[in-house]
Amino acid sequence: MDDLICDIKACELCKESLPLGPNPILSGSPESKIVIIGQAPGKIVHETGIPWNDKSGDNLRKWLGVERDVFYDADKIALVPMGFCYPGRGRSGDLPPRPECAPLWHPKLLREMKHVALTILVGAYAQGHYLQEKRNLTDIVKDYKKYLPDYFPLPHPSPRNNIWQAKNPWFGEQVLPALQKTISEVLG
Repeated sequence: MDDLICDIKACELCKESLPLGPNPILSGSPESKIVIIGQAPGKIVHETGIPWNDKSGDNLRKWLGVERDVFYDADKIALVPMGFCYPGRGRSGDLPPRPECAPLWHPKLLREMKHVALTILVGAYAQGHYLQEKRNLTDIVKDYKKYLPDYFPLPHPSPRNNIWQAKNPWFGEQVLPALQKTISEVLG
Protein backbone atom coordinates (compact mmCIF):
# COMPACT_ATOMS: atom_id res chain seq x y z
CA MET A 1 0.00 0.00 0.00
CA ASP A 2 2.83 2.41 0.80
CA ASP A 3 4.37 1.75 -2.62
CA LEU A 4 1.01 2.30 -4.32
CA ILE A 5 0.48 5.63 -2.54
CA CYS A 6 4.02 6.65 -3.55
CA ASP A 7 3.21 5.73 -7.17
CA ILE A 8 0.04 7.82 -7.06
CA LYS A 9 1.84 10.79 -5.49
CA ALA A 10 4.43 10.60 -8.29
CA CYS A 11 1.80 10.47 -11.04
CA GLU A 12 2.14 13.07 -13.79
CA LEU A 13 -0.35 11.55 -16.25
CA CYS A 14 -2.25 14.80 -16.87
CA LYS A 15 0.34 17.39 -15.80
CA GLU A 16 -0.20 19.51 -18.92
CA SER A 17 -3.86 19.96 -17.93
CA LEU A 18 -3.22 21.09 -14.35
CA PRO A 19 -2.81 24.85 -13.80
CA LEU A 20 -0.76 24.41 -10.61
CA GLY A 21 0.95 21.20 -11.68
CA PRO A 22 0.52 17.72 -10.24
CA ASN A 23 0.19 17.29 -6.49
CA PRO A 24 -1.83 14.11 -5.90
CA ILE A 25 -3.48 14.23 -2.48
CA LEU A 26 -4.95 11.20 -0.69
CA SER A 27 -4.59 9.08 2.39
CA GLY A 28 -5.37 5.49 3.20
CA SER A 29 -4.19 2.32 4.86
CA PRO A 30 -4.77 -1.41 4.44
CA GLU A 31 -6.66 -1.10 7.76
CA SER A 32 -9.05 1.69 6.64
CA LYS A 33 -12.63 0.96 7.68
CA ILE A 34 -14.29 3.83 5.84
CA VAL A 35 -13.39 5.28 2.45
CA ILE A 36 -14.52 8.79 1.64
CA ILE A 37 -14.53 9.37 -2.11
CA GLY A 38 -14.79 13.05 -2.91
CA GLN A 39 -14.36 15.25 -5.95
CA ALA A 40 -10.85 16.69 -6.23
CA PRO A 41 -8.66 18.84 -4.02
CA GLY A 42 -9.38 22.55 -3.99
CA LYS A 43 -6.67 25.18 -4.17
CA ILE A 44 -6.19 25.37 -0.37
CA VAL A 45 -5.86 21.60 -0.16
CA HIS A 46 -3.41 21.67 -3.09
CA GLU A 47 -1.29 24.23 -1.23
CA THR A 48 -1.33 22.45 2.16
CA GLY A 49 -1.18 18.88 0.85
CA ILE A 50 -3.76 17.82 3.46
CA PRO A 51 -7.02 16.26 2.18
CA TRP A 52 -10.21 18.14 3.10
CA ASN A 53 -8.18 20.86 4.86
CA ASP A 54 -10.68 23.64 4.10
CA LYS A 55 -14.21 24.80 4.93
CA SER A 56 -15.69 21.86 3.02
CA GLY A 57 -13.64 19.52 5.20
CA ASP A 58 -14.85 21.31 8.35
CA ASN A 59 -18.45 20.78 7.21
CA LEU A 60 -17.82 17.16 6.28
CA ARG A 61 -16.29 16.36 9.69
CA LYS A 62 -19.30 18.01 11.36
CA TRP A 63 -21.66 15.93 9.19
CA LEU A 64 -19.78 12.74 10.06
CA GLY A 65 -19.64 13.60 13.76
CA VAL A 66 -15.87 12.95 13.96
CA GLU A 67 -12.97 15.03 15.22
CA ARG A 68 -9.89 15.82 13.12
CA ASP A 69 -7.76 13.14 14.80
CA VAL A 70 -10.25 10.40 13.81
CA PHE A 71 -10.81 11.87 10.35
CA TYR A 72 -7.07 11.90 9.59
CA ASP A 73 -6.36 8.46 11.07
CA ALA A 74 -5.80 6.47 7.86
CA ASP A 75 -6.40 3.20 9.73
CA LYS A 76 -9.95 4.44 10.31
CA ILE A 77 -10.75 6.65 7.32
CA ALA A 78 -9.21 6.69 3.83
CA LEU A 79 -9.58 9.93 1.86
CA VAL A 80 -9.63 9.21 -1.86
CA PRO A 81 -10.78 11.80 -4.40
CA MET A 82 -12.09 11.08 -7.88
CA GLY A 83 -9.30 13.30 -9.21
CA PHE A 84 -6.16 13.44 -7.08
CA CYS A 85 -4.95 16.89 -8.17
CA TYR A 86 -6.43 20.38 -8.16
CA PRO A 87 -8.11 20.65 -11.60
CA GLY A 88 -8.24 24.46 -11.77
CA ARG A 89 -11.00 27.03 -11.63
CA GLY A 90 -13.97 27.34 -13.96
CA ARG A 91 -16.68 29.99 -14.31
CA SER A 92 -18.79 28.68 -11.43
CA GLY A 93 -16.21 27.03 -9.18
CA ASP A 94 -13.51 24.42 -9.48
CA LEU A 95 -13.38 22.37 -12.66
CA PRO A 96 -14.51 18.73 -12.57
CA PRO A 97 -12.01 16.12 -11.37
CA ARG A 98 -9.68 14.82 -14.05
CA PRO A 99 -11.24 11.68 -15.57
CA GLU A 100 -8.00 9.66 -15.68
CA CYS A 101 -7.50 9.18 -11.93
CA ALA A 102 -10.41 7.05 -10.72
CA PRO A 103 -10.24 4.33 -13.42
CA LEU A 104 -6.46 4.11 -13.12
CA TRP A 105 -5.96 4.21 -9.35
CA HIS A 106 -9.20 3.43 -7.47
CA PRO A 107 -9.33 -0.33 -8.22
CA LYS A 108 -5.73 -0.73 -7.06
CA LEU A 109 -6.31 1.27 -3.88
CA LEU A 110 -9.56 -0.42 -2.95
CA ARG A 111 -8.02 -3.87 -3.52
CA GLU A 112 -5.42 -3.03 -0.84
CA MET A 113 -8.03 -1.93 1.71
CA LYS A 114 -9.35 -5.24 2.99
CA HIS A 115 -11.34 -3.92 5.98
CA VAL A 116 -13.58 -1.33 4.34
CA ALA A 117 -17.10 -1.53 5.76
CA LEU A 118 -18.47 1.70 4.27
CA THR A 119 -17.74 3.93 1.29
CA ILE A 120 -19.05 7.49 1.49
CA LEU A 121 -19.67 9.00 -1.93
CA VAL A 122 -19.40 12.78 -1.71
CA GLY A 123 -20.95 14.60 -4.65
CA ALA A 124 -22.28 13.77 -8.07
CA TYR A 125 -18.96 12.68 -9.63
CA ALA A 126 -18.34 9.93 -7.07
CA GLN A 127 -21.98 8.86 -7.12
CA GLY A 128 -22.07 8.74 -10.91
CA HIS A 129 -18.93 6.64 -11.06
CA TYR A 130 -19.82 4.15 -8.32
CA LEU A 131 -23.61 3.96 -8.41
CA GLN A 132 -23.99 4.15 -12.20
CA GLU A 133 -27.38 5.82 -11.89
CA LYS A 134 -28.89 8.57 -13.99
CA ARG A 135 -30.85 10.10 -11.11
CA ASN A 136 -29.98 13.51 -9.70
CA LEU A 137 -27.95 13.98 -6.54
CA THR A 138 -30.94 15.08 -4.44
CA ASP A 139 -32.88 11.90 -5.24
CA ILE A 140 -29.84 9.70 -4.62
CA VAL A 141 -29.08 11.31 -1.25
CA LYS A 142 -32.76 11.15 -0.24
CA ASP A 143 -32.68 7.41 -1.09
CA TYR A 144 -29.46 6.79 0.87
CA LYS A 145 -30.87 3.64 2.56
CA LYS A 146 -31.04 1.94 -0.85
CA TYR A 147 -27.23 1.96 -1.06
CA LEU A 148 -26.43 0.78 2.46
CA PRO A 149 -24.53 -1.05 3.81
CA ASP A 150 -21.86 -0.53 1.13
CA TYR A 151 -22.34 3.11 0.13
CA PHE A 152 -23.60 6.29 1.77
CA PRO A 153 -24.17 9.11 -0.75
CA LEU A 154 -23.81 12.74 0.34
CA PRO A 155 -23.91 16.12 -1.35
CA HIS A 156 -20.68 18.08 -1.46
CA PRO A 157 -20.14 19.83 1.89
CA SER A 158 -19.03 23.11 0.31
CA PRO A 159 -20.44 26.22 2.00
CA ARG A 160 -21.81 26.99 -1.49
CA ASN A 161 -24.29 24.16 -0.88
CA ASN A 162 -25.96 25.90 2.07
CA ILE A 163 -28.79 26.89 -0.28
CA TRP A 164 -29.32 23.22 -1.20
CA GLN A 165 -29.42 22.30 2.49
CA ALA A 166 -31.96 25.05 3.20
CA LYS A 167 -34.19 23.73 0.39
CA ASN A 168 -33.82 20.15 1.66
CA PRO A 169 -34.31 20.20 5.46
CA TRP A 170 -34.79 16.41 5.47
CA PHE A 171 -31.02 16.13 4.92
CA GLY A 172 -30.17 17.56 8.35
CA GLU A 173 -33.17 15.99 10.05
CA GLN A 174 -32.91 12.44 8.70
CA VAL A 175 -29.76 11.78 6.70
CA LEU A 176 -27.11 13.30 8.99
CA PRO A 177 -28.30 11.45 12.14
CA ALA A 178 -28.32 8.19 10.14
CA LEU A 179 -24.84 8.98 8.80
CA GLN A 180 -23.44 9.67 12.26
CA LYS A 181 -24.99 6.48 13.64
CA THR A 182 -23.52 4.47 10.77
CA ILE A 183 -20.06 6.04 11.25
CA SER A 184 -20.16 5.31 14.96
CA GLU A 185 -21.11 1.67 14.33
CA VAL A 186 -18.38 1.14 11.73
CA LEU A 187 -15.63 2.77 13.79
CA GLY A 188 -16.86 1.12 16.99
